[in-house]
Amino acid sequence: MQVLGIDIGGSGMKAAIVDVDTGKLISERHRIATPQPRTPKAIARVVKQLIDHFEWKNSVGCSFPTTIKNGKCIHYGNLDPLWLNVKVDQLFEEITGLPFYVSNDADLAGVAEMNLGAGKKEKGVVLLVTIGTGIGSGLFYKGKLIPNLEVGKMLHSNGEIIELFTADSVRKKEGLSLKEWATRFDSLLQYIQLVFSPSLVILGGGISKKYDHFKAYLTTDIPVKVARFRNNAGIIGAAMYARKKMK
Repeated sequence: MQVLGIDIGGSGMKAAIVDVDTGKLISERHRIATPQPRTPKAIARVVKQLIDHFEWKNSVGCSFPTTIKNGKCIHYGNLDPLWLNVKVDQLFEEITGLPFYVSNDADLAGVAEMNLGAGKKEKGVVLLVTIGTGIGSGLFYKGKLIPNLEVGKMLHSNGEIIELFTADSVRKKEGLSLKEWATRFDSLLQYIQLVFSPSLVILGGGISKKYDHFKAYLTTDIPVKVARFRNNAGIIGAAMYARKKMK
């Protein structure tokens, strides 16, 4: 079965048609920069552009970069505050005329990885961590999703929200070397080890491609894998989520 998946990120909005049984992208991935400011109306317009690009006429799965409960944004995260309490699925349905199935981006990236990727057949506690504009996280136990976990919102020992210290956007903004950034990220992994005792951590987001260059600076003994689908995991997981909801 083929479904269009959309992944809304802090810097880019990406979409592709996905074979949900294999995770393969059937089309080329299409990307449009996330509008600034990231308001509901502005992002909805880009969603419509993505739909029109593919001339898509069926249901759509969407990975969204905030906490989502029953289609509603209950925390605006790195988006505009106007998103708070917006029914995201309803907004996108109104502007496109298509059924939308929306959930948290890291949760859906985890769905892809747990079913078809790096976490396949892993039955312990697994945490997928996406590193980008912020820090996203998806928690799984015995292969089942425990939704809306936000490890990026935990406090660092310096009293700062930890994603404001460890996100890839912070690395770029502050001009940190990979070693300097990895030392910060290692502090997040130490928190994760202390709180969740995971059997596996899966790393996603663009910087995960550089894992071989920064893994030597990580001191925790948690087994770590890079997401199989890399930056496409959100698109693939969104499509899989829509297929499941359509049943």
